[in-house]
Amino acid sequence: MNDNKNTSRSFSSRVVDGMERAPSRAMLHAVGFSDQDFAKPQVGIASTWAMVTPCNMHINQLADEAARGVDAHGGKAVIFNTITISDGISMGTEGMKYSLVSREVIADSIETVVACQGYDGVVAIGGCDKNMPGCLMAMARLNRPAIFVYGGTILPGCSGDRKLDIVSVFEAVGARANNRIDDAELKQIEASAIPGAGSCGGMYTANTMASAIEALGMSLPGSSAQIAISQDKQVDCARAGAQVIRLLEQGIRPRDIMTRKAFENAITVVIALGGSTNAVLHLLAMARAAGVELELDDFTRIGQRVPMLADLKPSGRYAMAELVEIGGIQPLMKLLLEAGLLHGDCLTVTGQTLAENLAAVKPYPDGQDMIRPLSHPIKKDSHLVILRGNLAPGGAVAKITGKEGLCFTGRARVYDCEEQALQAILDGSIVKGDVIVIRHEGPRGGPGMREMLSPTSAVMGKGLGKDVALITDGRFSGGTHGFVVGHITPEACVGGPLAIVHEGDTITIDAEQHRLTLHLDQADIDQRLSTWQKPAPRYTRGVLAKYARLVSSASEGAVTDQDTGMV
Repeated sequence: MNDNKNTSRSFSSRVVDGMERAPSRAMLHAVGFSDQDFAKPQVGIASTWAMVTPCNMHINQLADEAARGVDAHGGKAVIFNTITISDGISMGTEGMKYSLVSREVIADSIETVVACQGYDGVVAIGGCDKNMPGCLMAMARLNRPAIFVYGGTILPGCSGDRKLDIVSVFEAVGARANNRIDDAELKQIEASAIPGAGSCGGMYTANTMASAIEALGMSLPGSSAQIAISQDKQVDCARAGAQVIRLLEQGIRPRDIMTRKAFENAITVVIALGGSTNAVLHLLAMARAAGVELELDDFTRIGQRVPMLADLKPSGRYAMAELVEIGGIQPLMKLLLEAGLLHGDCLTVTGQTLAENLAAVKPYPDGQDMIRPLSHPIKKDSHLVILRGNLAPGGAVAKITGKEGLCFTGRARVYDCEEQALQAILDGSIVKGDVIVIRHEGPRGGPGMREMLSPTSAVMGKGLGKDVALITDGRFSGGTHGFVVGHITPEACVGGPLAIVHEGDTITIDAEQHRLTLHLDQADIDQRLSTWQKPAPRYTRGVLAKYARLVSSASEGAVTDQDTGMV
């Protein structure tokens, strides 16, 4: 990497300057470069557009707006694509194993294009869940001036006077299995839940990560809380294109912004919003890419002093589009800053500090009950609870809003894959007092660490949300709610204690003591582990096999580029 921060053409000049680079210029003439363009800084516009999912179906238009912003301010924009997959579509199938893998592919592909082509800066536009951390991981690795733009949230669907989103459909499946609704109502919910473009509408993973990235300082103020199909979002993209040119001129790079204190700000905002458990996994991964030391215990430390304030779905009442209407996350961030819960001196992509960005922000309108005051929180501390204990010696992540209770003890119902557990829930085999154990779904064992939205939604749809718990070495959708624990480390496939849980064993989840306990003497656990045999890999060739060989544990972010020597 070039450390010269005084030129805005540190990388493109190597590709296009001088007599010997005539072949490069010849190729670029064919894609629209003029002679004048070769003297301009080149900015790669990483678009995650695809007709794969409504989350990303509009991003080609947003990429065009970002490119216009670059071109209008003295740069030369070049749009390129990377992949996306759809969690919502693949959920509950074998295909979902590729979801977390796609984060690594996205990061690798953006790094590959930008480094190969010699782009001086980057604007990346993401929609579905894995786009966002993937883009940030690439930006951190490349460390060239960069801005992330969120593609925006979807508007709520509607059936009668009921507002719907994708989680409404998953939960309707459980309700239909329990004969609480009929086929006609299920069909109506299915047909009405997704009205158009944009990412899933609650404080699920996409909106959580967009908010985290804005708090981190890598998006322009307001980017995380805009409707996908809106003039505001188009303006956001054009502004990002213009601002990345200023970052090039000022020599401000991602690692100047993505500091430890900035990550602490991101964690704080995620907690206050009641965000997805996936934020733990993704922030750990982003921090590692940036060379920042961040650990599970940091979430516990910060969570002890930061309350959950937002009454947002999935556990609350409101959609992201409704938060947009009252001002998005900026007033919340100013509230947290004034309470001493954010680091106001952190640099952001505006070129100013977080405190400077928030100085003129007005409070939420009187009478709103979506964001609680600090004096009356939904939960006085974090809903993201890091558990340890004899069942998770390397850590686990629970999502405990307080509505489920703070402690659960029950008998283990053990399943070696998601599909087996889902069938047991739907056919009535799971009853009050059960702890559903889904193992061999971790980063290596799955491989790919599938989200358990189908089983958890089926539990809610069956009316068992407060009566059963679910634990797994897999992970959860941001749409999951209920008494759930994921990211159990070590995972079952590498011989973690989850591998030797038997049907009928007693398990306790204690969110107050931060413990996940299998009620067996250590001698019994050791005896069971002594006879455990490592299962054969589920895949021996292809992307999933490669991922399983390379991936780190969930407690380390489930990344595939550890120990590469990149600094």
